[in-house]
Amino acid sequence: MTTAVVTEARVVGEPETAARPVPDVVRRRLATLENWLDPYSWLVTGLVVAIAAMLRFANLGSPKGYVFDEVYYPTDAWDMLQHGVEWDEKIDGAAYVVHPPLGKWMIAAGEALFGNTELGWRFPAAVAGTLMVLILIRVAYRLFHSIVLAGAAGLLLTLDGFHLVLSRTSLLDIFLGLWVLATFAAVVLDRDHYRRRLLRALEAGADRPPRTVPWWLLAAGALLGLACGVKWSAAFFLPFFGALVLAWRWQARRSAGFRAGWTAGDLGWGLLSVVLTAVFYLATWIGWFVTDTGYFRHYREANGLSEPPVLGALLNLLHYHQQAYGFHSGLTDRHTYQSWPWQWLLLGRPVNFYSPGGATGCGADSCFRQILLLGTPILWWSFLPALAALIWFGIARRDWRAWAILVPVAAGLLPWFYYAIKDGRTMYVFYALPALPFLVLAVAYVLGAIMTPPDGVVTGPDRPDRQVVGVVAAGAYLTLVALCFAYFYPIFVGQVIPYESWFSRMWLGGRWI
Repeated sequence: MTTAVVTEARVVGEPETAARPVPDVVRRRLATLENWLDPYSWLVTGLVVAIAAMLRFANLGSPKGYVFDEVYYPTDAWDMLQHGVEWDEKIDGAAYVVHPPLGKWMIAAGEALFGNTELGWRFPAAVAGTLMVLILIRVAYRLFHSIVLAGAAGLLLTLDGFHLVLSRTSLLDIFLGLWVLATFAAVVLDRDHYRRRLLRALEAGADRPPRTVPWWLLAAGALLGLACGVKWSAAFFLPFFGALVLAWRWQARRSAGFRAGWTAGDLGWGLLSVVLTAVFYLATWIGWFVTDTGYFRHYREANGLSEPPVLGALLNLLHYHQQAYGFHSGLTDRHTYQSWPWQWLLLGRPVNFYSPGGATGCGADSCFRQILLLGTPILWWSFLPALAALIWFGIARRDWRAWAILVPVAAGLLPWFYYAIKDGRTMYVFYALPALPFLVLAVAYVLGAIMTPPDGVVTGPDRPDRQVVGVVAAGAYLTLVALCFAYFYPIFVGQVIPYESWFSRMWLGGRWI
């Protein structure tokens, strides 16, 4: 008797075999989070997300007018609502833009709700930033199996000024960060579901891994396609996430006692996931496909080339991509607020988003108002030590969670080092936004290591001194981050403050001015 599915009692698709006990050591190696519905974890999640939402939505319509690159994306989004594609009002024709459409469609959703206003174009960014906090908490809970560490990770992201500023302004990077983090969440879920299926297969007496549809892996491919539909830099994560999936499958089969290596099914499903990435990316261009007015929409026909249905549109879009890639590759113009990747985690050059001048009403002779894209310094200056510790733990403990965090950090940062060295491309610190949640996870991991003795957590009066000291140290760190965030909050949201108060916050002097 053979079929092709997995049941709770046995794996079919194989000759029937008697269920057999699974050794405890194997169960531990294949263990995953089972109590994801724990009400306390959701209570902490709700509280932290509520704080994040209040900070991101409060007085969202201020300041009035465009902030930094809002001069581009909200106007493109509004034009897309009217014409289906980006539009140049000066020529009354399609506009040439060099970023895919999805981020602007997300901005357009807010404008459709609230009009072409500050609230309209910033509302989707605030939603995206809040959702990132939610997803990060649940990912951290799945990684660490700790409500405390999950809440700490969410709180650190909530209290980061860099994330707050980008959650309150209508740029594309917050949407890119949302879809990349969602992709990672799906990859982690795929890992857990695969290991759970292996355990059930062992309990059913199977002698090889089950054949099932990896829905979360396919979802990850689709989500990464949406990330690429915001900015092409999301494609950097594809090989890194692919390597994680293959490594986790190999390790899981080895832990289960099955033959190591990758099967044709692994490679086949992986390839299908990549195909879904391409399909969902193309779907973000739907406005361009269904209209005849998009830039280069009929490039071939206009240049005397054949333009067959479907294929012609794809070839025209390919030409558009070639032109946009050429623009990005040749973008080396100097800018006052540009910075290099090796400066980012050190906060070497933040970006001035808004400083109108002539501010009054602060109760002092001289007032100042600014929105500065600056990470909360105590948090950001913790990233490099945390990454160094994470590498050590990944090697010394052979902890998969350390590498699960380090890999997307590398995907989010290392490619920019390559482009900076290769051609000196113009870049800014907000390019680091997709790596930010994983940098926060690195800090949360180290906090967990500080709080946890080598022999594990002990409750009650027998708790060792090291555990008590670790908990106090972690609590003190979180308190310092919160106080630092509160101190810099006026320049994260553009409050009017005395000039001397503003200047006292410029800790690195001219590098921050």
